[in-house]
Amino acid sequence: MKAAFRLLLLLILVLISEVNGQRQKPGRKPARKPARPTPEPVEPTELPPPLPPGPPSVFPDCPRECFCPPDFPSALYCDSRNLRKVPLIPPRIHYLYLQNNFIDNLPEESFKNATELRWVNLDNNRIKKLDRRVMEQMDSLVFLYLEKNQLKEVPSFLPANLEQLRLSRNQISKIPSGVFNKLEHLVLLDLHHNKLSDGVFNKNTFRGLKNLMQLNLAHNILRKLPPGLPSAIHQLFLDRNNIEGIPDDYFKEFPNLAFLRLNYNQISDKGLPKNSFNLSNLLVLQLAHNKLTTMPFINPKLEHLYLNDNSIEKINGTQICPTALVTFQDFSSDLENVPRLRYLRLDGNQLKPPIPLDLMMCFRLLQSVVF
Repeated sequence: MKAAFRLLLLLILVLISEVNGQRQKPGRKPARKPARPTPEPVEPTELPPPLPPGPPSVFPDCPRECFCPPDFPSALYCDSRNLRKVPLIPPRIHYLYLQNNFIDNLPEESFKNATELRWVNLDNNRIKKLDRRVMEQMDSLVFLYLEKNQLKEVPSFLPANLEQLRLSRNQISKIPSGVFNKLEHLVLLDLHHNKLSDGVFNKNTFRGLKNLMQLNLAHNILRKLPPGLPSAIHQLFLDRNNIEGIPDDYFKEFPNLAFLRLNYNQISDKGLPKNSFNLSNLLVLQLAHNKLTTMPFINPKLEHLYLNDNSIEKINGTQICPTALVTFQDFSSDLENVPRLRYLRLDGNQLKPPIPLDLMMCFRLLQSVVF
């Protein structure tokens, strides 16, 4: 019995040796694992994943990748669907939403029937230029949104009936000559967050914009105020540039100017003529985050004044008051002729409380002072 057990143990040891020997035999390579497919590059975007196709549309011409609301037959929603090309736009569409996609051009084929478009939103795509043939057939277009794309210049051949043109957050550093000449219906032009410098503008740049009411040139690289701005302007945004001064009587050319924003520039007392802001229709003036050491002279009709975060050390209410100060005993007199200032912000300067009495005597309608 013992002999049989020893024989069995010996056979087991021999088998183990053979197996180990086979594992260590030279020339044999371990089997390779199947290679994994290379993953598709991740798109540099914050867009949501593509939406699954919905139920069949009540409109037979509705592109499968878009949504056509049954109660709004003139609208087509193709936004946020990870599209790389524009689908065929039905002729009945007036309002087209293509924002938040990966579209890099507007092919003529996609728009061949879309001659009645009034509103096109192409924000947050990859468009570098617009096709002339596409633009020239959009005679009815009123609103064009092209924010956050890759444009390097203002598009040419824009439809003459445009009322709003939004081109912010591109890479625009050029405005072609005559590009605005036929846009006499344009009321809003937004060019903020681009790369516009002083050399881009001349006295004819904005020629043709007879009815422009709002112009946004904020977040560019301007050192001077641009020449030749439309005289009809109501709202002008020039904040976050490098503007150092204001030419004499610059704003006198804009009799309707009501809202002016010049925050975050380099404006000092030296670059600010005394009557720069003595404008009869100006209601809101923002001069925060500049280099002023004194409070500028203002028109009696101004209602909101932002002077926070400058270097103002003291205020003489008698000198800056736009009307002659009356005695304190006359405080209850007729208020129709006193300055209209209601909101004044002075925090972030080098002022120390209390608020000067002559300041309060002048601006008697003040409802809020941040000091």
